[in-house]
Amino acid sequence: MCDIIIVGAGAAGMTAALYALRNGKNVLVLESESLGGQIATSPRLENFPSIKEISGEAFADNLFEQITDLGAETEIEKVEKIEKENGVFKVKTEYNEYEGKSVVIASGVKHKHLKTDREDLVGKGVYYCAICDGAFYKGKEVAVIGDGNTALQYALLLAGYCKKVYVYTLFDKFFGDARLVKVLKSKENIEVRPNTSVIGFEGENELTAILYKDKDGNVNKHEIPAVFVAIGQIPDNKKFENLVDLDKDGYIIADESCKTKTEGLFVAGDCRTKAVRQVATAVADGAVAATNASVYLESLDN
Repeated sequence: MCDIIIVGAGAAGMTAALYALRNGKNVLVLESESLGGQIATSPRLENFPSIKEISGEAFADNLFEQITDLGAETEIEKVEKIEKENGVFKVKTEYNEYEGKSVVIASGVKHKHLKTDREDLVGKGVYYCAICDGAFYKGKEVAVIGDGNTALQYALLLAGYCKKVYVYTLFDKFFGDARLVKVLKSKENIEVRPNTSVIGFEGENELTAILYKDKDGNVNKHEIPAVFVAIGQIPDNKKFENLVDLDKDGYIIADESCKTKTEGLFVAGDCRTKAVRQVATAVADGAVAATNASVYLESLDN
């Protein structure tokens, strides 16, 4: 039986493993896809304290090596269900069932992707985080796709250092905060292109243009080096709703303590309710969740 089972090997999950291991606990990390989570796909990480610049992949590799050296076990298996019986958590995957005294859910979220056949351009001109990658296009023209708060925030952020920002929206209005819309409309270097549907990307090894349909159904090409897609994120938490509370968008409800409604079950990173989803906040959650899980385990022994 494991002391702590961690669901997800992104920045939050692996940081939780690090802190749990340093607290003398044995740890099993279960990851459904690839190690590192979303940050592993970022070409450069420049907003993490003490690290001037590092690739997302290298950051994830370093963290994985760190927890492996401390004795973490890792399995590439998709968690399908978690149950708690007689004080013991049973984590069921597509292949096995594991038992643990405590569990940290750090399953992250996935960005909603446009339905195109050019996933090869993600990280090469097509991005899903302007905070992470926008500064690489300082002084250049860029585009944002989306009509909610995230798209508005991305556009305003990019407008601060990019020559021009084009915002493509499916309808003729925004669905974000009125204050953000007002500020966006006051920016001379932001151009909104309403009633448009981006249908494709062009480029060999990097983005060179986007293809979109206008309100009349005509297909147009816009040559541009970078586009930031902000059409929403998707948590995958419904399978845990027997043990946690979810908000209307499917995020696990928890405060900064990272505690869920089930004793011994914690949540860390982007999959929980929070205002800021960044690597720095993910690792903070991982540290808090693992520390509180360790305190919980100590209480079982007393």
